Amino acid sequence: MSVRSGDGLGGRAAIAGIGATEFSKDSGRSELKLAVEAVRAALADAGLAPGDVDGMVTFTMDTSPEITVAQAAGIGELSFFSRVHYGGGAACATVQQAAMAVATGVAEVVVCYRAFNERSGRRFGSGVQRREPSAEGAALGWNLPFGLLTPASWVAMAAQRYLHVYGLTPEAFGHVAVAGRRYAARNPAAYFYGKPITLEEHAASRWIVEPLRLLDCCQETDGGQAIVVTSAERARDLRRPPALITAAAQGAGRAQEQMTSYYRDGLTGLPETGVVAGQLWRSSGLTPGEIDVGILYDHFTPFVLMQLEEFGFCGAGEAADFIAADGLPLNTHGGQLGEAYLHGMNGIAEGVRQIRGTSVNQVPGASRVLVTAGTGVPTSGLVLGTDEG
Repeated sequence: MSVRSGDGLGGRAAIAGIGATEFSKDSGRSELKLAVEAVRAALADAGLAPGDVDGMVTFTMDTSPEITVAQAAGIGELSFFSRVHYGGGAACATVQQAAMAVATGVAEVVVCYRAFNERSGRRFGSGVQRREPSAEGAALGWNLPFGLLTPASWVAMAAQRYLHVYGLTPEAFGHVAVAGRRYAARNPAAYFYGKPITLEEHAASRWIVEPLRLLDCCQETDGGQAIVVTSAERARDLRRPPALITAAAQGAGRAQEQMTSYYRDGLTGLPETGVVAGQLWRSSGLTPGEIDVGILYDHFTPFVLMQLEEFGFCGAGEAADFIAADGLPLNTHGGQLGEAYLHGMNGIAEGVRQIRGTSVNQVPGASRVLVTAGTGVPTSGLVLGTDEG
């Protein structure tokens, strides 16, 4: 398979601001209000005013339209607005879209946002409640009659095959959960602040869908997160050190479906992640050994292992040992398992903090951070770097 090399960004755009609401299980306010709060916080972090914004990007799943958020946040005219499909797979792609708009002169300051009441409102973990009359709904019709109704059940199919092929036990997944909660325990913004877990506690948690236990599954969260993207030149004059967007990519594999790609030759990898990895390494000129921190989308622990393998940090079936040996600092905010489930947008914010040197779990000298988006679906990724200009 050939993938076009180079994304043309090369540090031309940067993340200049990040902002979020508190992360809770019952926000007590609308998703629009959460979005506006996050946007205003991100602009304040960057030292920009609402009137400076001329572009907005969000997820197709977000319930708050770009123009509505702009109006409520005091933003004026927009020259660019866009949405990205496929749930959590859209996270890094929102920043890619913003960076492309900035790099091509379509917009000067673009805000990416995601906000939802995913715990007190619609709970994604409850799975398919109603099959929509669409091509995607028809595809699900091959799986739903057999009880594959939830994201956990879809991932469990691949997870079971992964364990079988590599002769592993569910403890392999426990290393991901323990590592994430260790960082969350030191992060005051995390839901599981002060609550680390052990491998024994992971193994004792109840089954959700074998081989996935409760502690293999991400949280459900109410909250909002926003990211401000502008040119590298402008970012240098703003309030915070810029996190340069060194590379950005989207990817969908062959025979791709939304988390039910069971008709591929194997179920032990994530081809869509492989597509993203190839683009990021080629366009950045980096190798896995040059990455200082990994912020890997952790909606379910098995897919963190597969991401490490697809990106080349270790060989197939070796990721659990890689994590156990602290081969790479992972999800230093606690991830979606430990901090909050914000469809990966809070992970991007943590990548920015690592580049700034302000993370509560700061990795000394971190200058290159890999951030990934939702897997099992068409996905996206970023490499963020320090400003050497």
